[in-house]
Amino acid sequence: MLELSTPVQYVKGVGPRIAEALAAKGIRTVGDLLHYLPFRYEDRQNPRGIAELRAGEMATVIAEVRNSGLFRTRRMPIFQLTVGQGRARLRCLWFNATYLQDKFQPGQMLALYGKVEEDPRSRELQIIQPQIEVLSESGEGDGSGAEKKAAESLEIGRIVPIYEATGRLTSRWFRRIIRTALDDLTPDLPEAIPAIVRARLGLISPRAALWNVHWPEPGESLQGLQSSRTPAHIRLIFDELFFVELGLELKRSQQKAQTGIAFRLDDRVRAAIKKILPFHPTAAQKRVLKEIASDMEKPYPMRRLLQGDVGSGKTIVGFEAAIIAIENGCQVALMAPTEILAQQHYFSARRILEGAGYRIVLLTGSLEADRKREIRRHIAQGNAQLVIGTHALLEEKVEFAKPGLVIVDEQHRFGVMQRLKLMKKSADTESTRVQTSASPLQAEAKPSAPLQPAEPDVLVMTATPIPRTLALTLYGDLDLSVLDELPPGRTPIVTRSISDDQSPKVWEFVRKQVNAGHQAYVVYPVIAENEESELKAAVKMYRELSGKIFADLKVGLLHGRLDPELKEQVMRMFQKGELQILVATTVIEVGVDVPNATVMVIEHAERFGLAQLHQLRGRIGRGAAKSYCILVTGGKVTEDGQKRLDAMVRTNDGFQIAELDLELRGPGEFFGTRQAGLPSFRVANIIRDAELLEAAKREAAAVLAGPNSEVSSEEISRALVRMRALWHHTYGLVEVG
Repeated sequence: MLELSTPVQYVKGVGPRIAEALAAKGIRTVGDLLHYLPFRYEDRQNPRGIAELRAGEMATVIAEVRNSGLFRTRRMPIFQLTVGQGRARLRCLWFNATYLQDKFQPGQMLALYGKVEEDPRSRELQIIQPQIEVLSESGEGDGSGAEKKAAESLEIGRIVPIYEATGRLTSRWFRRIIRTALDDLTPDLPEAIPAIVRARLGLISPRAALWNVHWPEPGESLQGLQSSRTPAHIRLIFDELFFVELGLELKRSQQKAQTGIAFRLDDRVRAAIKKILPFHPTAAQKRVLKEIASDMEKPYPMRRLLQGDVGSGKTIVGFEAAIIAIENGCQVALMAPTEILAQQHYFSARRILEGAGYRIVLLTGSLEADRKREIRRHIAQGNAQLVIGTHALLEEKVEFAKPGLVIVDEQHRFGVMQRLKLMKKSADTESTRVQTSASPLQAEAKPSAPLQPAEPDVLVMTATPIPRTLALTLYGDLDLSVLDELPPGRTPIVTRSISDDQSPKVWEFVRKQVNAGHQAYVVYPVIAENEESELKAAVKMYRELSGKIFADLKVGLLHGRLDPELKEQVMRMFQKGELQILVATTVIEVGVDVPNATVMVIEHAERFGLAQLHQLRGRIGRGAAKSYCILVTGGKVTEDGQKRLDAMVRTNDGFQIAELDLELRGPGEFFGTRQAGLPSFRVANIIRDAELLEAAKREAAAVLAGPNSEVSSEEISRALVRMRALWHHTYGLVEVG
């Protein structure tokens, strides 16, 4: 008998050579094979009579071979087969199918499935390249044997699963091999989901789910199959989501078992926070700061995601959290993904915090070696209270005297392990080791070491609005805070989409805004020209704009290949108003804050992702003046490209845009590159299965609440064992517990 963990090569009909081909598709075990689900289903039930057929319909026909032959045209050989039922006849054609000429004999009973078409010349009905199966050989009786075989067929007389082919392994091959694996599968499949959860959701058994998802029962809803909403699909989808959420919930419970720093939030600290505020905070900022401060007071480490749309004021909230740590005698590290963004934070921090006496340093890779050494010495001695930098903060030479808070900005641009590495920098500090206790559940999940260093709090910030479904899987181990309100005085940005042939009107509008005392961005998708690409390039267009169209204005150029010092110089000149127009690539997506900029022209806007367009647009509208984003398209726009442009014109709401972006691109590419730490689901789709994801999170939390009348300790143990196996081997995530 086969187990789900059995290597796939031991399935009859596979073997080592085919197993290698399957491994390229991620199919290494019997379980992987059985979770390789059909991408659609065909209704091949109820065979039709030839006389009943109509052009344009898909049909199954059981008929007798009358004759066959190969005839050649100037373009290709065509194999023709004629089948019949009584006097009714049907023609079938295959192109370039010389291999079929000796396959059929008169009198054979066949099952055929395909699209019925009308020959334009003879007006006779025919099927082009049908699916075909031999039911009986010539002279085998009156056809009752064929009917019996049809009833047992994998190809006709049923709803047939259609699999994505891979190389020479066709959909038909997968049907045969998966059926073989199911026939030989052990009847004793382990059940790891607690009984009360299965009862609440009406889940069928794992074995029934695997059988029915591949071989639906007669009468199963074809619509339910195509939309993955049959009981079989729901069971398999919930399995995946439940064990992902169980792992994330376990991580949360383990984090609460760790030793953190219980920060004091007294009147002195509150006064220090009020002292640095440059404006009256919004209600959303007050609510979020309260959530963060409450976490920081607890004796276990904070793990919180601060999510807010562009311009919602995340940075000032981050600085407020930093003051809580600094006023309690700890250091704060703020890590940004680019030098430009790190510098932006550094300038903001100096403007807001230095006047209150806080000591701030910037550590980036481009600094001279002597300067780096000096800054590292200040950090190690505890003289630097707020340390802002890029991945340079992760270097082994960087040691903190007493780290209390780690702020990670634009988290999706870092790998998960980078975040963990920065968090662990406290391991070599003089943190007091204290005895901690763990609940029986936490002890079962992972025995705690008797002594632990105090872990710093972690605040993850992102200006990329993340749909709730993605947050539940990608950041499910973090508590979520959302800034859903813009500071007063911000006016909505007017967005328009126009074609490239209207460029003169665009430049006329830009000039009008500049003459009114404002500034403008002009963004291009590439830096330099490429003979193979028709895209306009930033360097060439800078020469044209500065030398011809805006020769009388001050135009600057900013892109990623510039020397870091020159980049900083250009950025500062634009911030100070010394440049009126900035020609740039997406390097300005994060990190440039110019309240006087009121125009953003994005050329070849159809080539940008939706989230990227929204981030770019967020560079304007940061002051009180009305702002305009102009999306210029060049050439033909795809259907998805048009959807992105329409969404930008329709709304400024980053969360609405994020939901559509997730729908268009899928979770794996939501951030433009494959996100480290995102589960690689085999069955579930977090967009389609949002309701099941919410249910999985709810049930996982209930199970980890501990043994009770509904869930026994044995059931919890089985669930945790299954969860660890899936996290490590199937989902490709960092092992938990």
